[in-house]
Amino acid sequence: MELAYYSDYAVRLVNTEEPARGKDTLTSVEAVRDLFGGQQSAARRATDADVTRFRSVRARLRAVFEAADSGDEQLAVDLLNSLLLEFPVSPQISGHDFRDDDGRPLWHMHLADHPSNATAGYAAIAAMGLAFHLTEYGVDRLGLCEAAPCRNAYLDTSTNRSRRYCSDRCATRANVAAYRARKRLEAARPDLPEKTGLAADSAQPSSAQGERRPGRSGR
Repeated sequence: MELAYYSDYAVRLVNTEEPARGKDTLTSVEAVRDLFGGQQSAARRATDADVTRFRSVRARLRAVFEAADSGDEQLAVDLLNSLLLEFPVSPQISGHDFRDDDGRPLWHMHLADHPSNATAGYAAIAAMGLAFHLTEYGVDRLGLCEAAPCRNAYLDTSTNRSRRYCSDRCATRANVAAYRARKRLEAARPDLPEKTGLAADSAQPSSAQGERRPGRSGR
């Protein structure tokens, strides 16, 4: 399992809540267990008490994304370091589940947690995965969706650091909203006074430069 994979644990947990919409899907022990994905043995450790604990860790992870999104690099690192100290893991070499053509293990790094409860185990993996992503790709690769009111967390893996939305759906919605806003502005703009004579001639664009209309490109 690639270490970068673990960073998705943080994103999944943060995005169980949409504060601007007043939505929260982390309301039961079943929702907690769903976050573990294929790690069923770890999921089975979850109890009702983990719902509250998971929400607390979620708030701290969102604070990391908020600091990174606002450009406060040092705060993002400090917040993440506090999670790493509180929820440690032990890196181990593992060969389970993956075999080459000859049946030999495909060795890879694995993060072994030693939790006192399900929350501690999940938080340890999420924080370490996010730390690997941050140090490998940069703090500016941690973002919050710009399509209001979404604000879901995402990890930017684009080659030119251009990602601004958590999904194609949000990107499309934001572009449509921007297009409609431009149309409303154009409709509300008063007619320009008619120009005649020399003034009108000087207002025409030159053939070399052409006419350019400002616009905004979206993803």
